Amino acid sequence: MSKPAALVQGTLYLLILKILELEPRTGWAISQRLRQMSNETLQASHGSLYPALHKLEHEGWIRGEWRESAGGRPSKFYSLTRAGRRQLQVEADNWARLSAAINGILESA
Repeated sequence: MSKPAALVQGTLYLLILKILELEPRTGWAISQRLRQMSNETLQASHGSLYPALHKLEHEGWIRGEWRESAGGRPSKFYSLTRAGRRQLQVEADNWARLSAAINGILESA
């Protein structure tokens, strides 16, 4: 099996927001959900995931809250804010335009 594809610049933000749309998750759970939803095609390293989470938190699109995890240890759970829900729609619309443009080129070439 080949190495999972690198994410296009900025798509990690979109994917994190989408994953958090349904429920709060820890960074580890976000990473696992990304792999699961992409059939093991996409993965985010700690070196890219956690800086992205900090950026989204700084922008006010997600909120981090320390809670006790199922294992009894404190873990930071991230959830989508109201501003994050609006940004998710903006990012999804931008992705739809970008992917349609790329598909148009691939289909005509």
